[in-house]
Amino acid sequence: MGTAAAAQTGGTASVAEKTYRVAGLTSPAEIIVDRWGVPHLYADNTYDVFFVQGFNAARDRLWQIDLWRKRGMGELARDFGPAYVEQDRIARQFLYRGDMYREWLAYGSDAKRIAQRYTDGVNAFVTLARQNADLLPLEFKLLGYQPSYWLPEDIVRIRSHGLTRNLDSEIERAAVACAADLETDLMRRTLEVDSETAEWQTKVPEGLDPCAIPPQVAQAYKLGTGGVTFTKEKLAGAQRAELEPGRVPEIEPTALGSNNWAIAPAKTTTGRAILANDPHRAHGAPSLRYITHLNAPGFSVIGAGEPSLPGISIGHNGRIAFGLTIFSIDQEDLYVYDLNPADRSQYSYQGRWEPMTTASDEIPVKGQPDRKVDLRYTRHGPVLHVDEATNKAYAVRAAWLEPGMAPYFGSIDYMRAENWDEFLAAMNRWGSPSENQVYADTDGNIGWKPGGLTPVRPNWDGLLPVPGDGRYEWAGYRDMDELPVEYNPQRNWVGSANQNNLPAGYPNAEKKIGFEWTDPSRFDRISEVLDADRKFGLEDSMALQADNTSIQGRRVTALLKGLQSSDGDVEEALRMLTSWNGVLTADTAAGALYEVWFMKHLRPAVVRATVPKDAVELVDKGGVRSGEPAAIIAVLEQPDQRLGDTPAEARDALLLETLKPAVSELKAKLGPNMQAWRWASLHHGYFEHPLAAVVGAEEKGRLDVGPFPKGGSGFTPNATTYRTSDFRITAGGSFKMVLDVGNWDASRAVNTPGQSGDPNSPHYRDLAPLWQQEQYFPLLYSRKEIEGAAAERIRLMPSN
Repeated sequence: MGTAAAAQTGGTASVAEKTYRVAGLTSPAEIIVDRWGVPHLYADNTYDVFFVQGFNAARDRLWQIDLWRKRGMGELARDFGPAYVEQDRIARQFLYRGDMYREWLAYGSDAKRIAQRYTDGVNAFVTLARQNADLLPLEFKLLGYQPSYWLPEDIVRIRSHGLTRNLDSEIERAAVACAADLETDLMRRTLEVDSETAEWQTKVPEGLDPCAIPPQVAQAYKLGTGGVTFTKEKLAGAQRAELEPGRVPEIEPTALGSNNWAIAPAKTTTGRAILANDPHRAHGAPSLRYITHLNAPGFSVIGAGEPSLPGISIGHNGRIAFGLTIFSIDQEDLYVYDLNPADRSQYSYQGRWEPMTTASDEIPVKGQPDRKVDLRYTRHGPVLHVDEATNKAYAVRAAWLEPGMAPYFGSIDYMRAENWDEFLAAMNRWGSPSENQVYADTDGNIGWKPGGLTPVRPNWDGLLPVPGDGRYEWAGYRDMDELPVEYNPQRNWVGSANQNNLPAGYPNAEKKIGFEWTDPSRFDRISEVLDADRKFGLEDSMALQADNTSIQGRRVTALLKGLQSSDGDVEEALRMLTSWNGVLTADTAAGALYEVWFMKHLRPAVVRATVPKDAVELVDKGGVRSGEPAAIIAVLEQPDQRLGDTPAEARDALLLETLKPAVSELKAKLGPNMQAWRWASLHHGYFEHPLAAVVGAEEKGRLDVGPFPKGGSGFTPNATTYRTSDFRITAGGSFKMVLDVGNWDASRAVNTPGQSGDPNSPHYRDLAPLWQQEQYFPLLYSRKEIEGAAAERIRLMPSN
């Protein structure tokens, strides 16, 4: 594991060479692509290296970043047809439309120049690709269109690709409150105050009818913030690009997240700090993250970021290292308005009718005339839906529509910090997505700093929609230094895994940072390992990123001890589960049984036993999400009257009753020999390309990557969140990084399925086997080591 795949970096047999002449460079530049597909960019000045970054991103990921821009700017229909008009309309409503002067200054004095140079580089390659079809990626040829040119403001105006969102949870909570009550909703989503307090109780805001949120509101929100789906029907214009009523994405929301930690030199075998990060996002091909190394005089930063943005957000600059996870600040609210029956463009606000603001726009449509659309806004934000039958409107207020909130673009500030004070100052200007950053530097310091814009809600907690009549207004934003911070703690490590990490006693009830956090199981295991009284090396951090220990599995199977059954299959299942060590290795039989039993049988059974009948379908989403695991386990460990007059006996009966169908399902899938079952026979990684549904079998084979049998789950440190319909991994740590702070060439990384977005590139899928085997490659930093591992050299020469 770990360095087994980290081959020595000695010289390669041959280095392919290319030269491009491009307009816009001030002096010659160079790209060295190493054998793992990582581009190392060299230029004579800082702004030229951002030009080279844009050029290289287009060279390696053009279709991916072009689709990112089209989706965000609302330009899908121009190339894909009328089925995408509605998605374009909503995307345009979510664009930043404020003062661009304030916007640029929010990121730093040279943010506009960086964005300009980056987009100049993208456009330089777009021009070459338009002139030479050999440079055009396969996807453009399959769909028959050309890549677009970029403006620098495109990068910061697009806001709908970020992650910090809870509007959908507000809507779901209202639906459960309508069908039952808010106590019932705690089975869907637990609420926590601080790291030791899980007792927060919300209430329905005065004036809100929780039954008055129609499904079109959530559909519009998800359409405007979701990805692009391609079907043959949509491309033919026969199907609108909308989410179907009631459709639920097959993903476990409380399993989403990331891991990061930094270990102080006093606790490492190297005598230097170690920093590790594995952000967890949806899986697909091409990979979401892109590793890049930018070099100019006085500037050398390497790591991963969004391929469509300049700079990096995870990595190091030779002095400091940094890695992120999401920190769950509640940054948005749904507002509900009463409309004027005589004029539905007006809504009630503070006892008078206030007009909506309307912006007219034209959406180009492939094969059809431009479509004229009206984009409507209230004083709070974009209007998601107008219900003429009830004379109500619904709008979202989002912190991420404020200046300086373009997702991840703020990293151009902190990635250039040289010490803790500069990093802290940069994070105090950070906006979106709200995140935990762990920090380490070559002086041996470590730290943790959350950042993000936090609305001040004087009279409610943000957990339900509110009337838009003026009673529920944000009173500005909290100072960033009101968030907790940690620097060189006595325990000699810092870390996060999206759990509630507000310190015990932190006044969250007053400040209302947020109450919805990710399941703590991953962090509990990370803490269990890093709290051990020993020292840790790089291999230990790689092993922890690959750790398949299920804290949940331990807790649930402990409840089976002492239970018996007259059914032979159930009795064997009990023996397997009570002797299981809780580790979800690829070859575990008991782990396979546990996951199928808990996720598909026990969880929905607990929901049916504890939730009022009218709310069951709102909590149990058809087996995709059957109650929040933390809430399910709490019921099992401390059974109460919801299970009946004899709760413990009812709990035990549920445990036994649900084992039988789980065994039957596994026998049908994996055969009658229960000891021969293997978790990885079901659970597998698969990286699907967005065009997989619209191409033939041959092209699909070139675009998709997988399957890869795999261990873990969404609740192990080695996060492999899967959908229960076919056990395909849908999200997790596709990019992983472990940094030896100060001895940078010893650092390791992996990025699956590969670095390139070009299906014809050898780097499109070459890293997937390493990812499957929990192996890494060297994340090289010094010029000497990079030259020794060079596979391709690309020279860029100014043409003007």
